[in-house]
Amino acid sequence: MDSVNCKVGTPNLHAALPYVASDHRYDNMIYRRCGKSGLLLPVISLGLWHNFGSVDCFENFEKIAYAAFDNGITHFDLANNYGPVPGSAEENFGRILKHGLGVYRDEMIITTKAGYDMWPGPYGEWGSRKYLMASLNQSLKRMGLDYVDIFYSHRPDPNTPLEETMGALADIVRQGKALYVGISNYDAEQTEKALAILKEYKVPCLVHQARYSMMDRWTEPALLPLLKKEGVGMVAFSPLAQGLLTNRYLNGIPEDSRAAKNHFLQRSTITPELVAQIQQLNDIAQRRGQSLAEMALAWILKDEGVTSVIVGASSVNQLMDSIKVIEHLEFSQEELNDIDKVLKNNK
Repeated sequence: MDSVNCKVGTPNLHAALPYVASDHRYDNMIYRRCGKSGLLLPVISLGLWHNFGSVDCFENFEKIAYAAFDNGITHFDLANNYGPVPGSAEENFGRILKHGLGVYRDEMIITTKAGYDMWPGPYGEWGSRKYLMASLNQSLKRMGLDYVDIFYSHRPDPNTPLEETMGALADIVRQGKALYVGISNYDAEQTEKALAILKEYKVPCLVHQARYSMMDRWTEPALLPLLKKEGVGMVAFSPLAQGLLTNRYLNGIPEDSRAAKNHFLQRSTITPELVAQIQQLNDIAQRRGQSLAEMALAWILKDEGVTSVIVGASSVNQLMDSIKVIEHLEFSQEELNDIDKVLKNNK
């Protein structure tokens, strides 16, 4: 059964025996080196931005986390404010670790971030040393961890010297609270400066996490070439453009969709022109023997400079659909040309 009945946000930690991972968890997943580091990441990572908060069903997202690890997804991506409510995704992930997943801690890459609004007052957001260090301490406590594998500055701070933000990241590594550090949502110019500062501190930037999809290619002109040149890994989030690159909007706007709820996606975005574009992309995907979502993930991963793609999931079935992409990552030049034509003709 993919769905479960439970009270929202209420874990029943005695409902089943402790989790035991599949012996075949590494049989099929593909792993890529993160930049020029020694770290490998699965090409598909699980993001806990949505569906893991206090308003969601604990038993459901617990099953999703276990299914992810059973299928070779070793990378779990969080942030201090993920929920809702802020902090609850980390708290719930901590419960999942405690109930059995934590036995495999050394096989996992657990990441978190700080940068967006988290608590009231002048020290609860942005990029000050005060905020970053306090936030990570809170995150570790919520998850019951001694360290995270990667800690990110979640966004650049226009009012804090970059040296302060990067210095805090470097000291966090030296304190043993993170093994690696990364940045997220920095443009190419900001990234180049951040990388240079971290080099001076002798704590290299491992990875840049950026929004990237067929519908949002801002990283291509400058950021992706810079990351390749500097040997920094790239992890893509929002690869399905908040659900646009799926079949959900081909026949109208479903009432349970993000566009219907104005949740990060506005109804006004779903124009007839956009639906026609999505339909054309869906036709190409069908010719490839894939769903549109699978093709959208594969399209990002066609570039070896992209280390991993972060996917969300509201069910085990949805997660498994995303994992299927590893069966068909290759594109012919004709397919790439057809996709580019659709995207360019509908700008």
